[in-house]
Amino acid sequence: MIDRFLPPHPVSNADRLAALDAYGILGTAPERTFDGIVLLARQICAAPAALISFVAEDHQWFKARSGFAPGQTPLSQSVCAHALHQADLLVIPDLTADPRTRDNGLVTGRPHLRFYAGAPLRTPEGLTLGTLCVLDTFPRPNGLPQEQAEGLHALAAQVMAQLELRRELAAAKAEIARLVAA
Repeated sequence: MIDRFLPPHPVSNADRLAALDAYGILGTAPERTFDGIVLLARQICAAPAALISFVAEDHQWFKARSGFAPGQTPLSQSVCAHALHQADLLVIPDLTADPRTRDNGLVTGRPHLRFYAGAPLRTPEGLTLGTLCVLDTFPRPNGLPQEQAEGLHALAAQVMAQLELRRELAAAKAEIARLVAA
């Protein structure tokens, strides 16, 4: 039985999906700025992989990735989707021990992921679009040290600052075009 008083699952939240669409980021080409952020996330967290992940309605797409080959995954393989409703950093010290992720194909098969930490990419309105995350093939029973967690948060804020600048620039260009046409 579905409880009609429960909020919709964060992945299918219409406001969140509309916000993601408004940023116009899905499917865009790689950019040095975002590539640099995932490189720094890997270095700060001493992790073999880092991603800027956006969770769409039917898949997750990576704007930037370092140490991880796929450019997107189905939602069934998305650990980041679990972070959408988190107020803060989602840390899963051992993906094989967590009921949300132990059957995930990226955990049970190649690349045999074991650790996840994701900082939410949250709009000014409080909607979470995805995460800046780091991944490891070894569990980390102690999670992330405070300094690494703070670094991941700071870099996630930079991702959102870049997205906000892009959105403001697009709005300014549209206004200029409107004024020129008038």
